[in-house]
Amino acid sequence: MKTTNRAVRTPGGLSIRLDVRALTVVLSLAVAALVAGVVLIGTGDFPIPPADVLRTLAGRGDPGQEFIVNELRLPRVLVGLLVGASLGLGGALFQSISRNPLGSPDVLGLGQGATAGALTVIVLFSGSAGQVALGALVGGLVTGSAIYVLAWKRGVHGYRLVLVGIGVSAIATAVNGYLLTKSDIVDAARAVVWMTGSLDGRDWNQVWPLLALTAVLVPLVLVNSRGLRMMEMGDDVSCALGVRVERVRLLLMVAAVLLTASATAAAGPVAFVALTAPQLARRLTRSPGPNLVPSLCMGAALLVVADWVAQRALGAEQLPVGVVTGVLGGVYLLWLLVTERKAGRI
Repeated sequence: MKTTNRAVRTPGGLSIRLDVRALTVVLSLAVAALVAGVVLIGTGDFPIPPADVLRTLAGRGDPGQEFIVNELRLPRVLVGLLVGASLGLGGALFQSISRNPLGSPDVLGLGQGATAGALTVIVLFSGSAGQVALGALVGGLVTGSAIYVLAWKRGVHGYRLVLVGIGVSAIATAVNGYLLTKSDIVDAARAVVWMTGSLDGRDWNQVWPLLALTAVLVPLVLVNSRGLRMMEMGDDVSCALGVRVERVRLLLMVAAVLLTASATAAAGPVAFVALTAPQLARRLTRSPGPNLVPSLCMGAALLVVADWVAQRALGAEQLPVGVVTGVLGGVYLLWLLVTERKAGRI
């Protein structure tokens, strides 16, 4: 597929440059995510053909199918789509702000910080599922704030952000290990399951808060995407072009932290989606810039497909989705490090 840019003129006289390849990639990924979601809804102990899934979603299924689809499986798939989209978009934001392909929430320690908040609630307070999710959200926000404050020195620069994030990640990992050693066997088992990252048992209580947050944050990010694109050329050039660099950077970092923390609160620390989705999207679009929408769609597709693999890989025994994304993401990270080293960038 050849990269092409076309200028589209509206009736009002405005001219819009359209990247046909990027648009094709976005549409293809969106369709792939929806198709994978339909297939995943039909997967389980009671298999349902895709045609019957679509019929049930349209309100024309029998009572048994409606219960299985609408109450048991659809919420899980929606959480998967929203979590994947949030992680993909959050990862693209962090990588663009830091101007580093390794500048993802996994490396910067946001997942570990959210895990520390969740473990605090589990180990010290034996909190409910809703309280654990709130603890993860607070932990992610506190970690993101600490990284920004510690990385600040007449502005936040990419290399400093990554280095501070790695240090904060190490501290959060140590805190998590300490909390696990102080927990009893029941809380420790519950904590380990949560730390793996899973979509099992997700219901509408996780869907609505995540949907509301993404409905607010995604348009906010896209509105400021032009400033983010300018910032990739450097702060001095961005300022000369009229971009309020620190204001845009802070706003987008807050959005990225909220997206990542809310996704972690809903499904646990699902590994490597935030790292791999933006990179894969960039390679497909071959387009410069942050590739925010392609990364969002790639993250959604990746997580739903990974959840399908997790349910089918070992037959009747289901894996947590975090295990699948961890294996695939680890392989990709090794390949990325080797590629970057050969290119002389690290």
